[in-house]
Amino acid sequence: MTNPKLLAFDLGAESGRAIVGTLTENKIQIEEIYRFPNVPVKIESHIFWDVLRIWNEIKSAISLANSKFRENLRSVGVDAWGVDFVLLDNNGELLSNPHHYRDPRTEGIFEEVFKKVQREEIYYRTGIQFLRINTLYQLYSLVLSKSSMLKAASKFLMIPDLFNYWLSNTKVSEFTDATTTQFYNPSKNNWDYELLEKLNIPTHFLPEIVKPGTVLGTMSKSLVNELNLNSEISVVAPACHDTGSAVAAAPLEDESSVYISSGTWSLVGVEVSKPIINKSSLEYNFTNEGGVFGKFRLLRNVQGMWLVQECKRVWASYGKNFSYEELTQLASKSRKFISFIDPDDQRFLAPKNMLEEILSYLEESKQEKPKNEGELIRIILESLAFKYKFIIKKIEELTGNKIKQINIVGGGSRNWLLNQLTADFTGVKVVAGPVEATSVGNLLMQAYAMGMVNSHKELRSIVKNSFELKEFEPKQENLIDEAYNRFCSVISSSA
Repeated sequence: MTNPKLLAFDLGAESGRAIVGTLTENKIQIEEIYRFPNVPVKIESHIFWDVLRIWNEIKSAISLANSKFRENLRSVGVDAWGVDFVLLDNNGELLSNPHHYRDPRTEGIFEEVFKKVQREEIYYRTGIQFLRINTLYQLYSLVLSKSSMLKAASKFLMIPDLFNYWLSNTKVSEFTDATTTQFYNPSKNNWDYELLEKLNIPTHFLPEIVKPGTVLGTMSKSLVNELNLNSEISVVAPACHDTGSAVAAAPLEDESSVYISSGTWSLVGVEVSKPIINKSSLEYNFTNEGGVFGKFRLLRNVQGMWLVQECKRVWASYGKNFSYEELTQLASKSRKFISFIDPDDQRFLAPKNMLEEILSYLEESKQEKPKNEGELIRIILESLAFKYKFIIKKIEELTGNKIKQINIVGGGSRNWLLNQLTADFTGVKVVAGPVEATSVGNLLMQAYAMGMVNSHKELRSIVKNSFELKEFEPKQENLIDEAYNRFCSVISSSA
């Protein structure tokens, strides 16, 4: 077989893409062959993912890849967002469309869970950041509502696991995505059955957990027949959590390098050889998610470009259609350090109108309101960069390592202003790229599973050889320290 082709599906909160990768001479070439919107569906007060439509799009992309590359198409891998899940019945069929993590069913859920199990116990068992969107709280909402699905369910699968099942007929859970549930116990290297039992959450439906880079089998016979495929296409579980794949491909130098996987969410962290679970990491609400090659990702989730995306959407509803670059340009020419928000304030998780929520936040915190679109976007970007600085300081404390470089990967790495603000505010060089880190990590973990890549070091060497990375050197400014103190005061009062 000459120039084998690997097919990565990267499923995001806004869209899904099919990327084909070709590995030759210590480089990887990528080609986007298919893209489709991922549009949640709202029914009354609830929000769902339309997984059947996503599956149809995946099949269309596979057909396209098959017709284009024929026998050279060697493997397929899926990555997606974390925390969301499906329940299957005895016949392996969906009991319901999966809820969106922004669904309101988990509002006020912490108080109910902590009545049963103390917050500290949950953290010391799992090492995972407390977010109401986590799978643990979604499942407990089913307990509280006395959902019949819990008894009817035969198998629990995370979102990428569902598509792996439909591709290969194999029902397993991939490690990096399993850790986002907040009921994986890293000391036991397995699900925390005892924690779930304390919350009356059934455990009979939990699948086997497999490592990233596992070959799950070949394409199912029914899919081969339906799409007229080569029957020898392997289905690989890469790092199925999209951030796991993105960090796998991040060209980190060493333990002094921070990654920021920048997209709808910004995930700010470092790779560690084992989880850091102690009083300080609990106090700072850090998470220990699974990584590749036996590593863990010590990080904090930050609501990232979601804030900009929602403002852009609201403006569009008013007839003001800005591109992201136009908004960035407007922000770059706007006044500095007007006001600040805490990007992680709960009001920004799923607002009806992001503009109104930001203005209300500024009014309640007695700060100046922006005079135009550029100033509002500037407030968001400066607040994100300062939140990165805040988290990096905590990382240095937790690991004992001085951070010397920040690698920003993913779609958000295109935002040159945020990259520069991050360098300026932290005083650390920022290296931006690759933009397609998630897809590249997915593809190269497939290559590892297929014996084409031998180590993580080799994988990252391929990334550095294949993509142009942009560097942003920090610029000194006298007002940064004073502005950062104001930001810290704002997020402290809103906590």
